Amino acid sequence: HLMLDRNDMLVGGMRPHLYCLPILKRGTHRPRLVKAATSGSKRYCLGTDSAPHPLHKKEAECCAAGCFTAPIALSCLAEVFDEAGALDKLEGFTSEHGPGFYGLPMNQGTTTLQKGEPIQIPDQIQTGAGPVTVFNPGRPLHWRVVH
Repeated sequence: HLMLDRNDMLVGGMRPHLYCLPILKRGTHRPRLVKAATSGSKRYCLGTDSAPHPLHKKEAECCAAGCFTAPIALSCLAEVFDEAGALDKLEGFTSEHGPGFYGLPMNQGTTTLQKGEPIQIPDQIQTGAGPVTVFNPGRPLHWRVVH
């Protein structure tokens, strides 16, 4: 929702690997979503839709909703927050606001991101249920998890 809009999913034919619920919004709405997410407001927190549906479920007549973002979710978010000049708000959005809202303890572990050359996004990951297509935002991602 922060990187794509519904035209990315629909123009030229349905792209089932971009289909999720709630459905992607209009292009005019995406900048507003980015502004809210990168604002630093504690009302907004990360909620990934990392749905590892196997290929045969996504490319079906009634395809499963959800994108498999787990391998690149933090890279995607860092890219969006960096472009918005809000890298200092990324930790709150990904790690602090959610637990704070729900009254849960914060994770004590840390993750380090590093900016550099574009990362390689795997097309698919093999699972016991079959291949799962990894979300591809259609543009280079320069942030990688290093720790």
